[in-house]
Amino acid sequence: MRAHLGDQIVIESPATGGARRDGEIVGLHHADGTPPYDVRWSDTDDVTLVFPGPDAHIEHLGHEAEAGAAAPPPAGPPDPGDIGRRIATERERQGLTREETARRARMAPAYLAYLEERPGDPSLATLIRLAAALNTSVQELRGGGADRPPGQGMALLHPQLHDLTPEECRTLLSTHGVGRIAVTTPEGPTVVPVNYDVVDDVIAYRTAPGSVPAAAVGLETAFEVDHFDEAGSQGWSVLAVGPAQAVTDPDDVRRLTEQARSTPWAGGGREMWVSIRPERLTGRRITPAGP
Repeated sequence: MRAHLGDQIVIESPATGGARRDGEIVGLHHADGTPPYDVRWSDTDDVTLVFPGPDAHIEHLGHEAEAGAAAPPPAGPPDPGDIGRRIATERERQGLTREETARRARMAPAYLAYLEERPGDPSLATLIRLAAALNTSVQELRGGGADRPPGQGMALLHPQLHDLTPEECRTLLSTHGVGRIAVTTPEGPTVVPVNYDVVDDVIAYRTAPGSVPAAAVGLETAFEVDHFDEAGSQGWSVLAVGPAQAVTDPDDVRRLTEQARSTPWAGGGREMWVSIRPERLTGRRITPAGP
């Protein structure tokens, strides 16, 4: 039997129809993941040292039942999930070490390191203890407040603003999604969101004739796309400037339609394709300052 931090251990009752007991593995005593384990039981929230018997089995992260040996521990650089980033960011903002935070949350420092560095699915009890240790809420650690505008979190202690190269801008822009088109209308400047794709270095979006995005045709247009990491108070933005044109060639329209990775979220009859070939690409990224 082998386990990783955060796995679930289940003890089946030897009696038919008896209740089983389960808990979260919060401490390992051997690097290869063999027993014994420190287990926080879901029914009492107590942590005990467990030497599993034949009636025990491990459920790995992702809720996959154990079949033979456990999967090898994750390798490579840290790749945290959203919850892990929020925990680490809040801890660093408060100037707390992992050891102090783990002590406050009554968990092993190694388990806290795992949560901060790898995608995980901690139990509600674990999130409650972490939220209390960090003077925040479970909702915030889970990314609550999705209806609020982005950027309401605290700024980094030492933020650094970088200019992006044109190649970096193209790479970020090529990840299709939602961008904003700036259009001059008779009522004044207007900015509206559109679903877009990038095909052969050309930005393309679908709209309806007579709509605000359609008014960009024939004009020098600005198109902006960005991403915000609320957990880390980081983000980037890319601005593309170039002429907007209506796509009318049937073969080009067919090709764009076939290669589109999503339909307009707004729905309705939006079959008019507009393309923007960027003549100028600029961008910036906010990151923590280096050591």
